[in-house]
Amino acid sequence: MLKKPDPSVKVAPRLNVGFILAKRFTLCAFANFVDVLRLAADEGDRSRPILCKWTVLSDSINPISSSSGIAVQPKERLGDPRRFNYIVVVGGLMDDAEKLSPAYQAFLHEAAAAGVPLVGVCTGVFMLHEAGLLDGYRCCVSWFHHSEVVEQFEGLDPVTEQIFVVDRDRLTCSGGVSSAHLAAYLVDKHVGRAQANKSLHIMIIDDALQAEKPQPGIPLDLKTQDQIVQRALLIMQQNIDTPISVQEIARRMGNSKRQIERHFRLALDTSPQVAFLNIRLDLAQHLIENSQKSVAQIAVDCGFCELITSQPHVPAPLWLHATGTSPSGRYGNGQ
Repeated sequence: MLKKPDPSVKVAPRLNVGFILAKRFTLCAFANFVDVLRLAADEGDRSRPILCKWTVLSDSINPISSSSGIAVQPKERLGDPRRFNYIVVVGGLMDDAEKLSPAYQAFLHEAAAAGVPLVGVCTGVFMLHEAGLLDGYRCCVSWFHHSEVVEQFEGLDPVTEQIFVVDRDRLTCSGGVSSAHLAAYLVDKHVGRAQANKSLHIMIIDDALQAEKPQPGIPLDLKTQDQIVQRALLIMQQNIDTPISVQEIARRMGNSKRQIERHFRLALDTSPQVAFLNIRLDLAQHLIENSQKSVAQIAVDCGFCELITSQPHVPAPLWLHATGTSPSGRYGNGQ
């Protein structure tokens, strides 16, 4: 007969995570991550930190207010980072983004030097970058902040077509529900797949998603369940003002150009070139109808600079048709 485990015997957790919360951190991203650990740590829903342990750290032990106004009380001072398997930095609002204090930076650099993997959640990615801890690493940021990242954070290599990125000892995710999937990835790795699935199912999340799952992105008329096509469409959206070639999209995704073209044909019955043009035309039409921008500025925003420069007196509706694509048949078999 199998013996029940003795509750008096202390067993080291298989996964021990320390959290650093930014000023006005995003509560959803933090809570999703913690709850996956909590539900995986014990039998049922008893929440005892047996298989997993989580600790909110601080350089002052003062309560930390989230962007929703709800405060979290840190449990321990920073101390020795080697007691953790991972250090997770949860960021806050972009408008309130500030550099980590010298104490936090020293702690994270000590962790990196000791080989403790660092995790950036939501805008925590930017805080790690500004601390010099993402140099040479790919990192995941939200599609919603893509343009701000390009403008504000020189040297950052942002990935916005995946829900999270694992690059050696740096793990990053876009926040929201993706933080639950990143936490489940860690639970799967250190505790077991059954515990990871248990956590997600209790949280009413159907299945664990892999890192390569595309972010939802901006709503598109081009609907498909094909993940290769979804990722390519997101890359297109993020490069509307400076259109890139299908070959470059394929390089970024790690696929061949022919493979991407085949997936577009099967999923959408069109080519990636035409799909990219349609995305830009949709945005241009939307801006013409709903913004006060000049036609010239809309042309810049939508990657039609050369066209508007060569035909500066063409009215906006005719300028859209000058692309050679009619609105009524844009999603057909054009090449």
